[in-house]
Amino acid sequence: MTQDQTDAAEDMIAQIETLGAKLTEARKSITSRFIGQERVVELTLTALLCGGHGLLIGLPGLGKTRLVETLSTVMGLNGKRVQFTPDLMPADILGSEVLDTGADGARSFRFIEGPIFCQLMMADEINRASPRTQSALLQAMQEKTVTVAGQDRPLGVPFHVLATQNPIEQEGTYPLPEAQLDRFLVQIDVLYPDRDTERDILIATTGEAEGESVQVFTAGELLDAQRLLRRMPVGDSVVEMILDLVRAFRPGEDGASQRVRETVAWGPGPRAAQALMLAVRARALMQGRFAPSAEDVINMARPVLSHRMALNFAARARGDSLTDLIDETAAGLAGSRAAA
Repeated sequence: MTQDQTDAAEDMIAQIETLGAKLTEARKSITSRFIGQERVVELTLTALLCGGHGLLIGLPGLGKTRLVETLSTVMGLNGKRVQFTPDLMPADILGSEVLDTGADGARSFRFIEGPIFCQLMMADEINRASPRTQSALLQAMQEKTVTVAGQDRPLGVPFHVLATQNPIEQEGTYPLPEAQLDRFLVQIDVLYPDRDTERDILIATTGEAEGESVQVFTAGELLDAQRLLRRMPVGDSVVEMILDLVRAFRPGEDGASQRVRETVAWGPGPRAAQALMLAVRARALMQGRFAPSAEDVINMARPVLSHRMALNFAARARGDSLTDLIDETAAGLAGSRAAA
């Protein structure tokens, strides 16, 4: 290794250590308002560090809106919230052109920006909007631009979408199409808190004053963190494990198990492997490590893959669980690689 390579490696290590300290401070600030639920906070920060989007699925009253508002403050992002309803139109999100008449009588079109022109957008109950309105987000989530009246308009930098869904109340909803689900880097399941956590929530949120979050990052610092994450080295064994895991859930692949062939209707595509590659780096960063490990792949498999594959009709009739299949396959793959 040359001196320049050594200096570059030492500089990266110093940057990772500094970023790890800031992430620890950010998590502390977030959990001062969003109490407990460390896994949810970790996955949400993972989406932001990777430059991606998150889909939060949980029952009403579990703090999803509070989490996104807190993230906006802590990460120094311009955040906006849109409540998705069946009558919401694409223009309500993207914006539209209006015809103005000047003092001299001249008329011209003026573009009024919609709430999507921000850095952190909360799409509350995204599955309540019609497919036409849901599709308005597709270009924005992938290309970070929107096309209105034939003109491409860039969005905020960085740009992230955190969408929420209610898993039980499905009347009057429109399930997200597979193409849009694939745009979400991770699916984040927001579960009931345990008893001790709920007690802490009661005490902290029903008193005279509530905990306040403070800004830890700026938008520029978040962009720097995203660039640093992509420079993190990933060992060949971790890369091969990611490929093995993603391809193991494709029923048509030679390496797919008989159970996968009998259970899975369609499996994850290459975007899933890209998302997993970024997510394992983010987890290593948040734990102060300089490179991801096989344990990170197992840990991030469920949130990255569960919304990118589906059970077939027979498996749904049997009551099979997609999350159990992912956990078992990931653990089995890690065991076989360790044995080899």
